[in-house]
Formats: sequence, C-alpha cells, structure tokens
Amino acid sequence: MPPSLFSRSLLSRSLLSRWLLSPWGVAVLSVWVALAAALAALFFGETALELSQLANRLSPESEIFFSVRLPRVVLAGLVGMGLSVSGAVLQSSLRNPLADPFILGVSGGAALGASLAMSLGLSGIGFLTSATVLALLGALLATLFILWVGFRLGPGASILLAGVMFNAFSMALISLLRALTEPGKLGELLFWLSGMLRYEAAEALWGLAWVQFLSFGLLWALANKLNALSLGDEDAQSLGIHVRRLHRQLYFLCSLSVASAVAFSGLIGFIGLLIPHLARRLLGADMRKVLPGCAGLGAAFLILADMLSRLLFRALHTELPVGALTALLGGPLFFALWLKKPLSQSG
Repeated sequence: MPPSLFSRSLLSRSLLSRWLLSPWGVAVLSVWVALAAALAALFFGETALELSQLANRLSPESEIFFSVRLPRVVLAGLVGMGLSVSGAVLQSSLRNPLADPFILGVSGGAALGASLAMSLGLSGIGFLTSATVLALLGALLATLFILWVGFRLGPGASILLAGVMFNAFSMALISLLRALTEPGKLGELLFWLSGMLRYEAAEALWGLAWVQFLSFGLLWALANKLNALSLGDEDAQSLGIHVRRLHRQLYFLCSLSVASAVAFSGLIGFIGLLIPHLARRLLGADMRKVLPGCAGLGAAFLILADMLSRLLFRALHTELPVGALTALLGGPLFFALWLKKPLSQSG
C-alpha cells in the first residue's frame, strides 16, 4: 500500500474510533446492542418461527410474531432502559454506588400505587390506566419524601436511609393490601408484584415509549451538570449550577421513568444497580456516555432475561417471573464486578 493511502487509512480509522467513543457514537452502538438482543428474542422462543410465513398476516407464525413477541420485546426494552438510566442518575447525583430506584423507595412507592389500583379493581383507557397514574403518584410521593429529607439533613447517606425506610413502609402497606384483596384479584396482584412482562396493547406501549424517551432525553441533556455534580455539591455550585434545583429535576425525571416502568412490569430488581456499574466499567465516568450506554445495555439485559424465561418454559412447563431471573443473573454479575474492583473505587 502506498504511504499516502496507508496514512489515509490510519486517519480514517482514528476518526472512526474517536467517533465511536464520543457520546453520539456510544448512543448509536447502544441502539445496535438493544436491536441485536431484540432480534434474538423475536426469533427464539418456545415456538420456532419461519421467516417465509411472517409475510402472511393470517398465519400462526405472523400472529405469534406481531401480537405476542414484538409487544413483549418492546416492553422489556423500555422497562430495562428506564430502570438502568434512572439507576445511573441516582448513583451519580448521590455519589453512592448502591443507590438505585428500588433502594431509594421510588420503585416501592410506584408499586404501592399500582397495587392499590389493582386491589380496588380500578381501570382506565390506554396508557392512562389507574395503575399507571397511581404508580406515578406513589413514586412522586417517595421523591418528595427523599427531597424533604435531603433538604433537612443534606444529600448522601441520609437520603439512602430515608429511601430504605420509605421502601419498607411501602412493602408493609402492600402486604396489608394483599391480605385485604379479594381472592379473584389477588392472583393478578401477586403475578404483577413478582415482576412479570405481559402483552400490552400498542397504544399503551406508545405511551410508555413517549415517557421513557422524554425522560431519557431530558436526563441526557443534564449529563454535563451531572458530571459536575459528581465532584461534589460545593464544586458544582462554584460552577454556577443551582444544586438544589438540579436535584429536584433529576429525582422528578427518574420518578417519572421508574413509575411508568413499574406500572407495566411490577418490581424488577438489580437492573438499576448492575447496569450502571457495568456501563461505567466499559465507558468511563462521563455521564454523556454512561446514560446512552445504560439505555442500550439495560434494554438488552431485560430483553434477554425475558427470552430466557420463555425458553425455560419448555423444561419447566411454567413461565418464571422475569424479576426473579434478573435477580438470579444480576446478583452474581454484580458480585463479580465488585470482586474485580471494590465499589468504593468505582467510577
């Protein structure tokens, strides 16, 4: 190869590698990771699908693909994206590697609201079901409590303790609701609390997608401020950032994302804790890269966990709750990351 062509090739490779390591490059790669997981989940399951039959909308394969697998894969991707991005934001804003939506009580508040709606037999239309609305109110209640504690005692360990306390209170109320719920409605409530992905209507998925992408877009727009916040509140304030207002914005957007996800999926743990650590190990501490990385990895992780749940149906003859699988898969993975590099040194 002539020297001029060789130098141009090196230059093009250098420019490509720089772009791939930029925030937009990471975002594009994350989309491809999520799409690869989605394609695997669409074509692997209890029933094998033939591509030639998908064009015929009246065929059983087409019905399974478009009415069963596609809605569930979309739901898994949106829920995984929302939980993992919210976990990354909470860990960065609180500067605590153990912060995630479940530990901070946001998931518990959302679960309490949705459980109340199910116990009372309330319903709604499309995305604005009573479970979604009450889940949002429960998550916002948890957020207001966390903000009040942070205002009185300061952010940090006090907020984590407040979240644990609110979460325990929410779980106690959910247990009371389970005891008082009619037997005909109890099965649906227990099914939902275990963390299960169902087959939602298209209008409900569109509503969830709007909420998740809006929350993600606004959080990604605040990524530079999140980077400054990770240095400490005083340093961030010296850079002209209104720290208290930024915390309110971040918690509200995380609550919006988590509440809508929990209303559709129930309690699914470990994603908001594991995926941000994995993204930071791969991409560094820059939140402009971590947030899109979390979105793609979180979506792919939950999509593949749900696919595994469907594949295990052949052997177990029952469908395992995806929330149990994420804990079984996420626990050892998180422990392996922890052993490789202690949490106090992460990020």
